[in-house]
Formats: sequence, C-alpha cells, structure tokens
Amino acid sequence: VQLQASGGGLVQAGGSLRLSCAASGRTFNSTAMGWFRQGPGKEREFVGFISQGGGMTLYADPVKGRFAISRDDAESTLYLQMNSLKPEDTAVYYCAARRRGSLVIDSLKEYEYWGQGTQVTVSS
Repeated sequence: VQLQASGGGLVQAGGSLRLSCAASGRTFNSTAMGWFRQGPGKEREFVGFISQGGGMTLYADPVKGRFAISRDDAESTLYLQMNSLKPEDTAVYYCAARRRGSLVIDSLKEYEYWGQGTQVTVSS
C-alpha cells in the first residue's frame, strides 16, 4: 500500500486545516486507517482512527471535539479535518494503514503502511 499525505501548512492558532491521504495498492475500503503525529522532540503519537467503512471513529483526548476523521472509499482517500488548532498541535502528521486482522487501535506497531508525513505548524 502506498500512502501520500498532503495538506499541511502554517496556520494561526484557532484556524483550521484539512489533511488528505491518498491510498493506492490495496483495497482501501477494507482497510482501517489511522492518523498519528510527531511533534518536535517528541515520540510519534496516536491522533485518531477510522474503521473500514467509516462506521467507527476514535480520537486521542487532546484532539477530541476539534479533529474529525473521514474517508472517501470511492476516491481511496482519508481525511483529517483539524479545527481550533493550537500551537501544541504543531507536528508532522502521518496517515497509516492498520494490519489486517488487528483489533488494536492506537499502537504504532499495528500499522504496517505509513505515508511520508505532512508538516503542520500552528503559530500563536
């Protein structure tokens, strides 16, 4: 599976961005997907998850109520809508495809394919 993330940029605090992740190489609609991020000097962390088909989404506490994950299976594209951005959201954001058969949602080890990352910078 190849994943290509895009949509990052520089935004002021309180602003919004929408990230996209274009997928190819495996049936996208049968793949659960996640978003992760890695801030400066920090480890990569879980941001959110969407099940295959999109019926379930889950979010890390720091982004609940501000971020929303969606998917367009017809276009094989994953999205991350980020609202009310804060300086602490500054990070490289990665989309990832979860291993088939896995039931774990927030562990990096359960995601076998990763996009290249897109930088999001939130200024105060």
